[in-house]
Formats: sequence, C-alpha cells, structure tokens
Amino acid sequence: MLDTEPDLSNFSQIDFTNGALAAVSGGSDSTALLLLLKAHLDRSAPTARLLAVTIDHGLRPEAAAEARSVAKLCAERGIAHRTLNWSGAKPSAGLPAAAREARYRLLAEAAQAQGIGVIVTGHTADDQAETVLMRAARNDGRELAGRGLAGMAPATLYDWRIWIARPLLGARRAALRAFLQREHVGWAEDPTNIDTNFERPRIRAVLGEDRSGQRFAEAIGLARRAAGEREQLGRRAAALIGEFASRPARGLIRLDPALAEADDTRAAVYALRVLLAATGGTALLPDQARSEALFEQMRAGRLCATLSRAVVDIRRNGIFLRRESRDLPRSAPVAGALLWDGRRRITPHIEAGAVTLDDSPGAWLIAPLGAAAAAKTPIAGDGAPPSLVRAALAAEPALWRGGECRGFAGDVAAAPAIAVSPVVAPFARFLPCFDLVLAQAVAELIGAPPVPACPLAATVPVDHGAKA
Repeated sequence: MLDTEPDLSNFSQIDFTNGALAAVSGGSDSTALLLLLKAHLDRSAPTARLLAVTIDHGLRPEAAAEARSVAKLCAERGIAHRTLNWSGAKPSAGLPAAAREARYRLLAEAAQAQGIGVIVTGHTADDQAETVLMRAARNDGRELAGRGLAGMAPATLYDWRIWIARPLLGARRAALRAFLQREHVGWAEDPTNIDTNFERPRIRAVLGEDRSGQRFAEAIGLARRAAGEREQLGRRAAALIGEFASRPARGLIRLDPALAEADDTRAAVYALRVLLAATGGTALLPDQARSEALFEQMRAGRLCATLSRAVVDIRRNGIFLRRESRDLPRSAPVAGALLWDGRRRITPHIEAGAVTLDDSPGAWLIAPLGAAAAAKTPIAGDGAPPSLVRAALAAEPALWRGGECRGFAGDVAAAPAIAVSPVVAPFARFLPCFDLVLAQAVAELIGAPPVPACPLAATVPVDHGAKA
C-alpha cells in the first residue's frame, strides 16, 4: 500500500468490474497512474484484473528501454504487463495524430483480447490546459465554443466498443511527480515533449513561463464552462431529434418542418449539423456558418442543397436528408470487417467451406445498390416520396455477383453471412461522454447499436486543477 497519494477520488467513480488496462509509457503521469490505480484496486476491488500496456511507436531508439523499465516496475509490483509495437511505415505528415490513432487501436485490441472493460490513461490537468489552448488558437469563431473548447472528456468511447477513462484530469503534473519522488520511483523523459517543432510542446512552454498560473486557470475555467455548455446543447439537440426526426427508409431521414421553426435555434442548427454528418458519413460536422445559412433556407421553404455529402430536400410533407450519389465506394471484395462509406459497419462471418468474398471470378462483391437496381426494388417509404426513397436506397451497400445485384448486404440468404449496422459517423471513432445523450438519440434514429454503458458513475465536469 502506498504511504501517501494525491486525492484522486475520480477512481471511485469508475466501474472496474471487468478490470482495467492502464496505458503506461514510462513517463511521470502514466507511472503515477499505474501505482495509484494498483493501490485503488487492491483496496476497493481486489479481484479486478489490471493489465499495464506500453506502446513502442518505433519513433525513438530509447523507447524499447523505457518499455523494459515499465515491465521491470510492473514485475516488482505484481502487475501484468505487455509491450506492443506500432509496426509499418510512418507518415511524413501528421505523425502525432497517426501515432495517437495507432496507440488507441493497439490498446483497444489488447483490452478486448483480455475481456477488459475500460482503458485508463494518465492525462492530467496540465494536458487539459494545453489541449484547450491549442484548440483556442485554432478556433476561428465559426465553431461553437461549447463544443470546440471543452477539452478532453473524463471518459471517451473509442470505436463504439471500449471506454477510455481519464481519472487524473483533476491532478497537476507537479503533484504526481512529487508523489513519485516520495515513493522513490523514477520516470522517463520523452524529448519530444519539449520539441517545439510540435504544437503541444510549444503551448507547454508558454504555460511554463506563466509563473502566476493565470493562463492555466483561465484555460481550465474555459474547459469547465465549455464542457457544461456542450453537454447541455447536446441534450437540447437530442430532444429536438427525438421530437422532429424519423427514418422512413434505409438511408433516409425525415425532419418535421416544425424543426425549422423551433424556438431553440442554436440547438436546432446543432441537431441539423450532427444529422448531416451522420447521413453523409463524415467524421467532422459541417461548417457552422454554412449550416446556419442552410437552416435559414430551410425556414424559407422549398430547397434542394448538399452539405457534408448529404442532400437536403424540402418537400411538402417534410425535410429529407440522404447521402448524395457522388463519391460512393467502388465495387470491392470484403476480406474482413470494414467501415463502408463512413456510414455502415460491415462484418462478414465466413466459416470454413463457405463461399468466400474475394476478387476471384464469380466472387461476391460489395458496392452501392445504384439507381438502376434501386428502380427495381420494392419500396415502403412510410409516406416519403418514392423518388427520394429510391435515391437513398441507391447509396446503400449491396452484394453483387457476376455483374448482377443480388440485394442489400446483410439480406442476401445465398451469400456468406454478413452483418451490416449503421454508424453514427461523427461519433464513430471517438465519443466524449459530453455527447452521450446526443449520440444515443442519433443511434436510435438510424438504427445503430446502442452506446455501450459508460464506466463512470457520473459524468459531471471534473474539478480541474484542484490538487496542486
């Protein structure tokens, strides 16, 4: 048991029933996280599994030695440990983002392989302040402050399958290092953390020069306010979606014209942006200013416009959203699970002896249904104009063989078993707990799987920087 530890009460807010995977680089923050988490589980959940994972990105020669140091510490403390490598070519541009994506993918795969329910990372209040200041520097005024400046969430769902919890967002890095020093535990220093060729180290240097701590306090205060605004705006947008949106056919969303007259214009525009992204299969929401202009056109009457790969078509019986027909995926074999067009998760279940999905003659291929096949498809559009239903169906994934369309993917009995499920595109990769209610409302609307239960007992704003 540790002699002393910072007050990290957020550990008690996390459900560790299915164990925890701690992401440990060997730096001070993640090393302190590991020791504190081990002590918490020993005290509160002694049967819960704990696995420490170190990712070697293959970017620094020192990384392998740092991973061995983490393994040694884990062996001394009776903690299971694995080192995973990011192999393959590295991009020449956008390296930090690519490394982050690879890191979370490897962590998620390791957690699911062990049946572990939550990944825990060592992000601190200092990281939060840096994140907010970076986003503030990029913000050009078009994005809502409540969304763009909320910073890191206490928990984020990765790939719609596993939660990432950040229990140290209320702790300062200096406090964690003082704790490690008291415990006589060292840590590694990553030189990239002070390499001002990257954006975060530049912001970190600016905060380090602020001896009064005013900029830190301002950034944390901004994050706290923005997170609350973002969550409340999302709840209001979700309520509007529940009241005014329906799905008359595959790939087609109908909005009641009354949405355009809603008193809460800000939430209505936000709901429209999220639905456009979900319909078009885009990870980013459409531009705020363009969305507001589109909303004003919706209020004015008949309209047919395109934004974020989604067509907005106003008819007498509703406002309809569907995927535009351009830039759809080409015909291709399905060799494994894939995210098709950003809108559909396709998973083949191919057993030994079954017909395979490959590029051999007579193989099954997946491609958009297309206008010709859609014209022959029986429709039931629940009152929607048949032309719009067929246009929406034409953009849906279908199975083809020998140059002929055999039907929608997932519905063809003669084909290999394929599961197809809709995806809430703007939240498919990362879903902050700020946006839980909104994401669930969209998932229910389009028939996507429900959001996995959040491991946090409560998703209230973190009291950033309270522990100095």
